[in-house]
Amino acid sequence: MTDARITAVINFVREGSRVADVGADHGYLSIELAASGRALSVTATEKNLQPLQAARKNISAAGLDNLIDTRHGDGLQVLSAGEVDTICIAGMGGALITKILDESPEVVQSARQLILQPMNASEKVRAWLNENGWAVDDEDLAEVAGIIYEIISAVKSSEVTPKKFKRASSPLKKKFLSQRAQKLRRVLDEMSKSPEARTSEKFFATREALNVLRREIDGLT
Repeated sequence: MTDARITAVINFVREGSRVADVGADHGYLSIELAASGRALSVTATEKNLQPLQAARKNISAAGLDNLIDTRHGDGLQVLSAGEVDTICIAGMGGALITKILDESPEVVQSARQLILQPMNASEKVRAWLNENGWAVDDEDLAEVAGIIYEIISAVKSSEVTPKKFKRASSPLKKKFLSQRAQKLRRVLDEMSKSPEARTSEKFFATREALNVLRREIDGLT
């Protein structure tokens, strides 16, 4: 029941990790982590009771109740510092991901790895990591239903080691950049309809971002 997006998240989890699956929904990520043996244990959190009940049924059906602990609550607030060393937050907007991280600083700082898959606003996630002592140590791309998503693995800034990211050699890279360029182009087209917007700082910054993307895309051909 896992798609390419969730598979990419799983691939970043280190073997033997104690994992928090935040916003576990129906528990598919938790189940795969435990069933594969990649995670030593999983704590699945979900603030909505209906999907949590579905997750519990799925976990029981898979015979994994002894490896996966389910908790009803918001984000990381149902965890204590040191309970997990790896935090996975997938399938949420970037703003919500940073909010969840901000609301449980002790749990976050006691972890060794964050694996984040924002559905949008990945720049907010990257800015949060930079501002809070975390550094991206690897990235990947995954495509689901024609949409390409970013998967970000981060560790404490002091622990990061230089290496070539998975994303750099991904066959999805050009398509991903092209999709981003199309979005920026649509934003510029809308702003161009307003004389005030056309002279704004945001317009020029967006245009420059589009030019940077185009140069990067051209470099891939």
